[in-house]
Amino acid sequence: MAPTTEAAERELQLVAFRLARETYGIEIAAINEIIRPQEVTHVPRSAEDLKGIINLRGKIVPIVNLRRRLGLPEAEEPAAEARTSASSQRVIVVNYDGSLVGLEVDSVVGVLRLSETLIEKPTEMVETVDSEFVLGVGKHQDELIILLNVEAVLKPSDVNGR
Repeated sequence: MAPTTEAAERELQLVAFRLARETYGIEIAAINEIIRPQEVTHVPRSAEDLKGIINLRGKIVPIVNLRRRLGLPEAEEPAAEARTSASSQRVIVVNYDGSLVGLEVDSVVGVLRLSETLIEKPTEMVETVDSEFVLGVGKHQDELIILLNVEAVLKPSDVNGR
């Protein structure tokens, strides 16, 4: 079945990033900015996936360890790779419920456009994926990109209710 011209013209603009050897994407409209990791102030008795808080130009921004939030393994960093890995880490600052929240990722790949015709719903592809967290899986060149639902990923009840 060939995509129609109208459907092929509808594209999502995403920021693609790497996390635990996979590529993920977040719609660019949800992103406020991308920054380098900063010194984090740890908050006592906070959720396990909350790394801490930072002061970003006068605003207090919580930093979420996205690996933990998604149930992915912690980064394995031998001493030689630690410096290289740390230099590519980024924090994607997103707008969530009227506030800013930082998502710690391994690296940012870049901005890409993805035709909606190349996106499949997660329930059609993999039943083990928590479909509430995943909007779909897109195909870009020869790579699969997992499109995250930022609202669902950051919703407190999803973490506390498990």
